[in-house]
Amino acid sequence: MANKWVLPLILSLFIAVLSLAAAAKPVLPPVFILGDSTADIGTNNLLPGSTARADFPHNGIDFPNSPRATGRFSNGLNSADFLAFWLQEKSKALSLSATSLQKKKFRGINFASGGSGLFDLTGQTMMNRNVPFGASLNNQKNVVPLTEQIQQFSSVKNNLTALMGAAATKKFLSKSLIFISIGSNDLFRYYHSNSSTPKEKFLSSLLFAYENHLKNLYNLGARKFGIISVAPIGCCPSQRIFNATGGCLEELNDHAVAFHSKLDSLLCKLSTDYEGFKYSLGNSYEMTMNVIQNPLPFNFTQVEAACCGAGKLNAESYCTPNANLCSNRDQYLFWDLFHPSQAASKLAAETLYYGGPEYVSPINFAQLAEA
Repeated sequence: MANKWVLPLILSLFIAVLSLAAAAKPVLPPVFILGDSTADIGTNNLLPGSTARADFPHNGIDFPNSPRATGRFSNGLNSADFLAFWLQEKSKALSLSATSLQKKKFRGINFASGGSGLFDLTGQTMMNRNVPFGASLNNQKNVVPLTEQIQQFSSVKNNLTALMGAAATKKFLSKSLIFISIGSNDLFRYYHSNSSTPKEKFLSSLLFAYENHLKNLYNLGARKFGIISVAPIGCCPSQRIFNATGGCLEELNDHAVAFHSKLDSLLCKLSTDYEGFKYSLGNSYEMTMNVIQNPLPFNFTQVEAACCGAGKLNAESYCTPNANLCSNRDQYLFWDLFHPSQAASKLAAETLYYGGPEYVSPINFAQLAEA
């Protein structure tokens, strides 16, 4: 963790936990968010060499109160924001910045980094626009891999222990919620690399990596896991343009379905093998396909093209200040060639929080918070 941005981060964490130690016992559970661009709220802004960034227009055009490009891959908020709002009684979004963390009560931290994956190499160099991001510049860090995000979580634990003591920290972390949204970039990388590794072998290695990450978090004291699986990424505008019919890339979608199935089995096993391990698994694939196949009840009129971009389906370039921009953004499922719009993110978070077992199981995120 030798990055230039880590020291300010740890200092801000120390300030936050100091405030926590002096505060009354919190009523609501803290929230820690890890993952990729589906949950990133600006982490990669702090990586000077990263190309996996969204801190420029038209991103953030609908950000509440003060429209601006925050680093979210969205026209406004993402699902992590909405989940944090509901779980924290509509408090401010979680952040990595010292300004946001210097509060009277520690609410949690968002570690998510756009472009990251379950494998450490995912996102550090990308091949072309078939996958979300370009290669890093000057050999500098492009993303913060999940391994390093967990190391940052470990630093939080160490600071808490120094200020609260081991017993209080153990109790604090056991009640915290750990949300993880990751895996898409690993699948993109595998599919577009034309790897000779058989699909089953690749998925097994991917789930092995996920299992190790979850065990590491468990060993650090985490007990409640809200896991968001991979959406039908073959239906992203960026992938549709490689289908002559404009339809989804079904092989890529098949990877997402298989990933979810294996992840479901893994979480069930961990909840049996590890005392106190509780989880909710959001089926992003079914949630999203339900909207794509029946958009009007959800107030979407466009589920194939991106709102911001250029070329066919607005999916032949990223969302930049010179890109085409739709006016009816709340009616678009996709903000850019890869990411959901703010309206879609809100719907997804609402489903994760309140949804039934067809979309989130064995309990939803609201029930997980109370478990």
